[in-house]
Amino acid sequence: MALRLAAAKLSLRSGFYLFVLSFALLGVAQQTRVAPPTPADLVLEGDVNGSQNQTYIEVPFHVPEGVERVTLTFNYTEKDKHTALDLGLLDTVQLRCWSGGNKSLLTVGNSDATPSCLPGPIPQGEWNVLIGVPNIRPQVTSHYSVQVFFMRSGLVADEPAELLIPLRGGPGWYRGDLHMHTAHSDGQCPNQTGKMAPCPVFFTVDGAARRGLDFIAITDHNATSQYDAMRELQPYFDKLLLIPGREITTFQGHLNLLGTTAFLDFRLGRPDIPDMNTLLRNANRLGALISINHPNAPTGESCMGCGWSPASPIDMSLLQGIEAVNGGSADPAYSGIPFWENQLNLGYRLTAIGGSDNHRPMNSLDKEGSVGRPTTVVYASELSTPAILSGIRAGRVFIDVTGSRDRILDVTASNATKTVHMGDMLAGAKGSQVSFEVLVTGSANGTVTLLEDGRALKTAAPVTLSSSSQTLRWSWTSDGQRHWFRPEVIGPDEKLWLLGNPIYVNWK
Repeated sequence: MALRLAAAKLSLRSGFYLFVLSFALLGVAQQTRVAPPTPADLVLEGDVNGSQNQTYIEVPFHVPEGVERVTLTFNYTEKDKHTALDLGLLDTVQLRCWSGGNKSLLTVGNSDATPSCLPGPIPQGEWNVLIGVPNIRPQVTSHYSVQVFFMRSGLVADEPAELLIPLRGGPGWYRGDLHMHTAHSDGQCPNQTGKMAPCPVFFTVDGAARRGLDFIAITDHNATSQYDAMRELQPYFDKLLLIPGREITTFQGHLNLLGTTAFLDFRLGRPDIPDMNTLLRNANRLGALISINHPNAPTGESCMGCGWSPASPIDMSLLQGIEAVNGGSADPAYSGIPFWENQLNLGYRLTAIGGSDNHRPMNSLDKEGSVGRPTTVVYASELSTPAILSGIRAGRVFIDVTGSRDRILDVTASNATKTVHMGDMLAGAKGSQVSFEVLVTGSANGTVTLLEDGRALKTAAPVTLSSSSQTLRWSWTSDGQRHWFRPEVIGPDEKLWLLGNPIYVNWK
C-alpha cells in the first residue's frame, strides 16, 4: 500500500478563493497585472512532520467526468527551517507529473502539460497529489495546501487565472503573426548536415522574438501536438505570448482556429460533418476565433484545398475574420483583399488579419513570408490570449505588410454626438456630416487613401505623407445608407504598406 498521511487534516471544500501566486512561481516574473483569483474546485490540506522525512505521501482527490484539464497550485510552510517538499501527480493508472521541488504549479491537459508532466486524456476517478519529503527536521511540522482546478473545455479563456496572468498589462497596440508552421506539420529548417528537416517549435518562436513581436499563433495543419512544446517555451519567452492555434485544413479550404486546445474534427464529408457550415458550427461551439486563410490561393494538385472552394453556400456569419494578406505568396492575384471586401459589401463584419504562413523560420527576416511579415497589429486591453482575440473580434486591427516594428495606422469617425474607432459602428443620418481622422506613424513618403466600400472616397484625395507622424482629416456627407470606410497606406514603390480595418456607418 502507498504511504498515507497518518495525521493529516485533509479537507476538500469548494468555492475557496485563493490568493494569487507570486510571479516567480509561475515563471513569468516580468508580468505587470495581478489576475483576479479563481475559485478552486478543491482544496487539499494537511501536515507533514519530522517522522515522515524521506518518504512519499499520497493525497487523494476525485476527478469528475468531463474534465479536460487539471491544474494544481502548491504551498507549504516552514521553508525557513529547511523544509523541502516535492510535488507530483498520479492519475488513476500512472505518474503524470514529477517536478521535484522546482515547481509550485502543475497543469495537465489533453494536448499539453507543464514540463515534467505528461499530456493526455484525463480519466475520471481517484487521482493523488504525490508529495515527496526530501527534508524535514525531527521537531518541525509543515502545513501544506493544494488548490485543484478542473477545466471542462479547451478554451484558453476558461483556464484558471493562475494560468492567465498577462505578459504585459495595459491597453496598446500589440504586434503579432497569426499563421505559422513548425515540425508538427510541414515547417522545415536545415539540420546539422545542412539537409532540410522538420523544424522544432523553438526556432519559430525565436524568430518571432528576434522580429520583436508581442504574440504569435502557431497554426500547424490540424495538429494539437504543438501545444505541449508551446507550454514548455512560454516561461522562457516571457515577452512573447504564444496563442494556441491550428490551421484546419480541408479539401475545400483552410481555416485558422485560434484560442482553444480542444480537438476539432476536420474530416469534411463524414456523415457527421457533411458540409463546411457544420464544421464552422462545431468550431463556434468550442468558442474559438475562426478565420478563412488565403481565400484566393490556387487549389489543385500543387496545393489541395488551399483556395476557398466550399461545395455549398457558406453562412459567413459563422466566421470572425479573413486572412486578407498572406506572406506565402507575393503574387497580387492571390491577395485575399478582394474576397474580404466582397464579404463586407455583402454586409458581413469580418476582421481582416494577416499571417506570414511561414514554413522556414531560419530564413532571413527581410524576406516576404518570413516570421512576422506581414504583422497583424491589434489594439488590446493587455497582452493575453483572451485580450488579443477580443481585440481581433472587435476589429481594431491593422496589417503591417512590411513587418515593421513601429508603423501605426488608426482611424476614428465622428458624428455630432459620438466618436468611434476602427471596427466600430456609427450612425449617420441622411445629410449629416461624418468626420474621419486617420493617424499614421512611421510611413513618411507613403500615400494615404480613405476607401468607401472598396473605392477611394470621392471627396478625399489621397495624401502623400510628409512626416513620420501625421494626422489627416476628411469629411463625408451621409446618404443615410450602409457603408464601410477603411484607410490604407501605399509606399512610393506602389506596394501596400498598411491596411486598416473599417468603420461601419449605418450598419445594424
